[in-house]
Amino acid sequence: MEHPSLFLARAVLALAGLLALVTPAAADEPLSLSAAVSAALAHSRSLDASTAAAQGAREMAVAAAQRPDPVLRLSLDNLPVDGPERFSTTRDFMTMRSIALMQTLPNADKRRARGERFEREADAALSERAQRVALLQTEVAQAWLERRMQEQRWLLLQAQITEARVLVQTLEAALRGGRGSTADALSAREALAQLEQGLIGAQAERANARLTLARFTGGPPDQPLADPPPMRQTTAAAGESDPSRNLPDLAALQAREAVARAEAEVARQELQPDWSAEVMFSQRGSAFSNMVSIGVSVPLQWDRPQRQQRELAARLARVNELEAEREEQTRERLLQVQRWQLDWQAGLARLAHLDAQRQPLALKRVDAALASYRGGREGLGPVLQARRDALNLALERLALERDTAGLWAQLEYLIPDSATGVKP
Repeated sequence: MEHPSLFLARAVLALAGLLALVTPAAADEPLSLSAAVSAALAHSRSLDASTAAAQGAREMAVAAAQRPDPVLRLSLDNLPVDGPERFSTTRDFMTMRSIALMQTLPNADKRRARGERFEREADAALSERAQRVALLQTEVAQAWLERRMQEQRWLLLQAQITEARVLVQTLEAALRGGRGSTADALSAREALAQLEQGLIGAQAERANARLTLARFTGGPPDQPLADPPPMRQTTAAAGESDPSRNLPDLAALQAREAVARAEAEVARQELQPDWSAEVMFSQRGSAFSNMVSIGVSVPLQWDRPQRQQRELAARLARVNELEAEREEQTRERLLQVQRWQLDWQAGLARLAHLDAQRQPLALKRVDAALASYRGGREGLGPVLQARRDALNLALERLALERDTAGLWAQLEYLIPDSATGVKP
């Protein structure tokens, strides 16, 4: 029978082998756009910071609504310092050992206003978290789309270089056989060098795009990408009757305005002074009676117009400031969203026109130039120029598709669907 330790060692080795097989498969799994967004949200620490800020404000709301701590005071009053009773605590009738308890008593409305102020701070922190979620979603989607465009650009240049190398080899072989033209061979080699130079820049930009996306998701930079989602529809909020209610940045402004209003309410409640009550027990010598004192204290707001009312006026002015900023930014934000929608729809129309009109014409021009070259009617120059134009058109389409997809991402991730912001 096998020893238990050997059996455990075999099990550990088997598990390690299984993990070694599973990990590369997970790394090779194509990364979709929604999966990249979800991974970035799970990887981000800024969202945890907003959550912690909201939790801290909730705790402060409970503490701020409580009464202040009572004050315990111990004192030795009227101790003689000269004469026959010097430093005696029992012989002089005025000497007392006192213990007092004092409690400040703010009214319930003031305590409620203080707690409400921190409740609004918590709401503002959660609103800022939603704003960060929306911004992070958009940034990750832009990074995913940028990497996809750079990958396609690199593949396109690779395919062009492969064809150009075949053409160079064919022309050089024909030249060695005495059937070609030196000028055509040099032109083909120059075109190949231009493509190879462009590939160097494309490789660097592809590497940067990979690193940028991996910085958001925390995954491997070389993880392949899945197919993009359909981008002819979007869940933008601009089609709603009142989109300002759901845009996270505008909601954050409203939350900050609510904080300012809560602070103004606290300043209004401060117009009412806090009373304090005190009870004191004084012990004297055995020949004298002990005493109890009861007192009430109230601050004298003798300069209220220059202090408390000025502070209230400042808080109300802050409310007006935030309200004006929110209204102005709401108009600007809604105009921006409408422009994004128009530009996105125009991009879709331009892509459709390019695919239906310009791309077939470019291919026909290449075919016509090749036919003329093979028939001996023209040289290789028109063929190379037609291929360069077709390549430039393909690169133009990639850039146009990237810009249109970027506008789609701005609209699609304008509003988080949930607290985590994950799109279905």
